[in-house]
Order: sequence, then structure tokens, then C-alpha cells
Amino acid sequence: MTEDAISAPRRESSLIRLVKGMALIRESWVGMIGLGIIFFWVLVAFFADVLAPFPPNSPGAPMTLPGGPAIDGTSIHWLGTDHLGRDILSRIIYGSRQVLLYAPLATVCAYAVGIPMGLAAGYRRGLTDDVLSFIANVILSFPVLVLYIIIIATIGASGFNIVIAVTFASAPGIMRIVRGLVLDLRNREYVFAAETRGESSWRIMMVEILPNARGPLIVDSCLRLGYVIITIGTLGFLGLGLPPPDPDWGGMITETRTFIPFMPHMAVFPCIAISSLVLGFNLLADGLREVSLRD
Repeated sequence: MTEDAISAPRRESSLIRLVKGMALIRESWVGMIGLGIIFFWVLVAFFADVLAPFPPNSPGAPMTLPGGPAIDGTSIHWLGTDHLGRDILSRIIYGSRQVLLYAPLATVCAYAVGIPMGLAAGYRRGLTDDVLSFIANVILSFPVLVLYIIIIATIGASGFNIVIAVTFASAPGIMRIVRGLVLDLRNREYVFAAETRGESSWRIMMVEILPNARGPLIVDSCLRLGYVIITIGTLGFLGLGLPPPDPDWGGMITETRTFIPFMPHMAVFPCIAISSLVLGFNLLADGLREVSLRD
């Protein structure tokens, strides 16, 4: 069997199976529901300037109940206002921009760090594997939330620092997943063919191995996006999220937590927003896993 005959099926599967997988997602109603939820929030974030009935930080009548009239008498606070009179619906709409910006960015950065580490550890083995695995195990030995709090409290609360904290805490877990996949794929025929052709180690890892490991990584990325969204909300609740007055779903909850017993709408609606977006990514991950099993 020639080298081209060995590598051709692999190249075909890397391209054609990706297209088939994206088409087959339509056959998973779970995945379609998740994709629909995500698409809804993406549209909300993109058209926030049009959809928001009020500026996110504009004060009005404090603690207005859902459906209550605005001060001008012509508008309605559909989800009510918070203790400062800010329209909750508008803040949720603008807050979706923050979540859909920093959560994917942090996840991409974590994968950009974790994937090369996992590839190097799984393919090179030996001392490289021992050192990288030791570093990953040390970081993973800390409770994740405590690690986030330590990092943010040290470098300060901002969107960029949240990305750094998530990358630092999540990359070791991604590294271990990639390492396990590479250990299985490194002995395949197309890898031996690439080594015979004299290709460099990094070309083999990035071109021959990584595309064939994409399935589990895509599913994991959807689940991890949900975890990151929860993390951003948790940090906001702890006062370590985006600095005010930027709308932050977690910050909206912690700002109004003392009013929950008699004005629960101020915290319930941001909680629903967080839960729905996390649910969307989890359902999409389930749909992708279902499609991959059929394939």
C-alpha cells in the first residue's frame, strides 16, 4: 500500500466527515434546540442597541415590578427595574454581549494553550510528558473556584483578567484530554506514513493527529463554554467579575441579593438568562455526541 493510499482516507475523513457532522446535527432534535437557544442569545447580543428598551445604566423608578410603567408614562419595564431603577431587561440584553464575548474568548485561549501541551505530551512522551503532566496535575490539584478567586484577587477584576484566569485554570484539563487522544492516535498508519516521509513532529501533530481528534474536542468545547459562562456568573456574584457599571449577569444577581425575599424578580431573571445559555451549550454538546455516535 502506497503512502498516498494510506493518507488519502485520513484526509477525506478530516474534511468530508466534518461537513457531514454539521449536516447531521439537523437530525438531532436535542442539538437543534441547543443551537436555537445559542442563536437566540447571539441575535440578542448583536442587536442589543435595537432590542433594549432603555439604556442599561439609565436610572428610573427603583424596584418597579415586571410590567410596570416607566417614569415617562409611555414605556413599560417588562421585567421590572432593580434597586437603582435600571431596566432589568435592558441590562440582561446588554449583559449578553459581555458573556458571549469573554466566554468564547476565554475558552479559545484555554484550548490554544492546552492543545499544544497535550499534543507534545502525548506524541513526544518521555521527559516532555513527565514535565507537562506534573505541571497540569499541580494546577488541577487546586479547587477551581479557589484558583479563580486567587488569580482575580491578585491581578484585579476585568474582562481580560477573567480570560487569563480561565485559561490558566482550564488549559491543564484540556491538555489531559488531548494527551489521551494523542496516545491512541499516534500509532495509526497515517502517522507512520508521515514519519516515513520525514515530516516534522509539529506538522505530524497539527496536520495528521489533531484533525482526527477534533470530535471529542468539539463536544468538550461546548460543555466547557457552559462551565465558563457559569464561572463568569459566579465571579460576578462574588464581586470579582466585570467592573461596574457594565451589565454583568452575575453582578446583577449579587447587587440585588438582599432584595430577593420581597423583590425576587431582580435576581430571578438574570439567573434564567445564565441557565438558558448554559443549557443551550449543553444540549448542543449532547447533540454533537449523538451525531458522532451515529457516524
